Amino acid sequence: MDSEMKRSIILDNYQDTSNRMIPEDIDNYIKINSNNVSCIDNIDIYVKLDGDKISDIKYNGEACVIAISSTSILSKMLVGKTLDEAKIILENYFNMIEEKEYDKEILKEANVYDDIYKQPARKTCATLFARGIGKIFNDENRNE
Repeated sequence: MDSEMKRSIILDNYQDTSNRMIPEDIDNYIKINSNNVSCIDNIDIYVKLDGDKISDIKYNGEACVIAISSTSILSKMLVGKTLDEAKIILENYFNMIEEKEYDKEILKEANVYDDIYKQPARKTCATLFARGIGKIFNDENRNE
């Protein structure tokens, strides 16, 4: 994927507000906050589970282009997935960010961040959502 295509995908997802909202039926969602202490990145993530399946994800907050666009991409990827499937996606995503072996087919559009390692400070931005949503895999963090 060339740099122009990556830039276009990142900007499209930054501007996509389809999941960027506080859910109306907020009581049916698990709320997770994810922030970056070294900048303004601070998002609330709302995850709705149906058993072990992610049925919806919304988010709201203030963050940079990389943080919001990666949140948009990953949130769309995870809806409809089981928690186990989501774990696999996130493991591959973190592996990509850390220049480890990963499955490009699994990450689809998220591959736009495959060279984020060249800007180490941006790794935190690109993983803001992934670090936050990873908290739901720990049962003690669920409020269902």
